[in-house]
Amino acid sequence: MELQVIEKDETSLSIEISGEDHTFMNVLKGALLETEGVAAATYDMNPEQSGGQTDPILTIKTESGTDALDALEAGAQHVVEKADTLEAAYDDAAA
Repeated sequence: MELQVIEKDETSLSIEISGEDHTFMNVLKGALLETEGVAAATYDMNPEQSGGQTDPILTIKTESGTDALDALEAGAQHVVEKADTLEAAYDDAAA
């Protein structure tokens, strides 16, 4: 996975996440929307200006006082925690 910051200011971040698809992006977006201080999170797989399919561009808007990069880190950690919980539940069910 390769990340490229497209635009960043105090309360917003647009970042291209190469090699990912809707599956991962929907999970990450959902985790971001559950993250304290995040006002909005969305992604675009096919911006009009690109003329075709691109790597997804994630956009995060935060409330005043919440850094967008910190919010991205917290959202990503939330994804890891959800995956760990799912793995533990699966292991328990398979035992």
